[in-house]
Amino acid sequence: MTGAGLGRVHTQRVVLFSRADPLVLESGARLAPVEVAYETYGTLDNDAGNAVFVLHALTGDAHAAGHHGDPDRPGWWDNLIGPRRPLDTERFFVICPNLLGGCQGTTGPTSIDPETGRPYGLSFPLFTVRDLTRVHRRLLAHLGIRRVAVAIGGSLGGMQALQWALDHPREVGGAALICATARLTAQNIAFSAVARAAIMEDPEFAGGRYLEHGRSPRVGLATARKLAHITYLSEESMRRKFARARRDGGPGMTLATDFEVEHYLEHQGNSFLRRFDALSYLYLTRVMDYFDPLADPTLDLAAVDTRFLLISFDTDWRFATKHSLHLARELRAGGVDVEHFEVRSPWGHDSFLLEVPEYHRRVAAFVDGAAGGARRAPARETQTSSVSNAM
Repeated sequence: MTGAGLGRVHTQRVVLFSRADPLVLESGARLAPVEVAYETYGTLDNDAGNAVFVLHALTGDAHAAGHHGDPDRPGWWDNLIGPRRPLDTERFFVICPNLLGGCQGTTGPTSIDPETGRPYGLSFPLFTVRDLTRVHRRLLAHLGIRRVAVAIGGSLGGMQALQWALDHPREVGGAALICATARLTAQNIAFSAVARAAIMEDPEFAGGRYLEHGRSPRVGLATARKLAHITYLSEESMRRKFARARRDGGPGMTLATDFEVEHYLEHQGNSFLRRFDALSYLYLTRVMDYFDPLADPTLDLAAVDTRFLLISFDTDWRFATKHSLHLARELRAGGVDVEHFEVRSPWGHDSFLLEVPEYHRRVAAFVDGAAGGARRAPARETQTSSVSNAM
């Protein structure tokens, strides 16, 4: 990793929609007030032309880089953001908000409903990726920015970057989609359905009103996280980390937690409880299920002059390379400028969070090019890049 990092950073909060000016969702529902937590890194140029917008994944937050007082606990994309890193904060002004429906400072189902004085719970309106974009655009207006050089995100973040570029291409010079998809498969929807069932069938869920009773569906949420985390890893990464190692190593059999991989999943589930909420998990996974922007009959790809970078990883089976290939074909058929690279990494879907050298080089080169302005160019062929030792 190059550069010394950003050091201490701070989360900011702003109310972007009020009772007099509510957020009107794609469903027609109105939501107010809407507060957004966000962080910024670097300095905005006088012409506001060096903005890079970072979009986080399902369980991420606004704290993408630097630290909040403990240098050993940096932001979730700290290896990508900072001085002389791919998103170079000596050149770019980087913005990362916590998305609508989240539980890390942005209005969501655990927020207080001003009509009742109680947490929204399941009365919080359902929303779409397009609604997430509405909030992002209002944040940019608040910051005095009309166009971003690059919008970049992994997984759900990449889906948001895609929607934004398709709907408002003049506002996005380049869109970098890492481990992302244009639509979930039935298998992906099935994983999320089981995770939601684990939460909602937990007796402590209390019909979504658990906060009012000082309760929490801890077992269900931890189970949902353990199930999802398995899909973020590859078989190879699990073999490297755990193989068939056992904690006790005794000769007998037990129904208790024994194998190291079981202990690891227990740790993942328990640590997740300290930073995420069950209701946000329900809503945000459902947002992903319904995402299918290329099926929009009003979509006009001929109007899209945003440049696209698609990066997939060869061991990611949650959003495998075929997802990127499908998106690349559809965009190219409409004359959109697209680069796709499959990068070799043993770490599966989680590779987008890690310091995989070839991946970082591709992102840095794309950001450098896109920052010079959007352009249309002949479609490029899909390429495969090799990384023999990602970490």
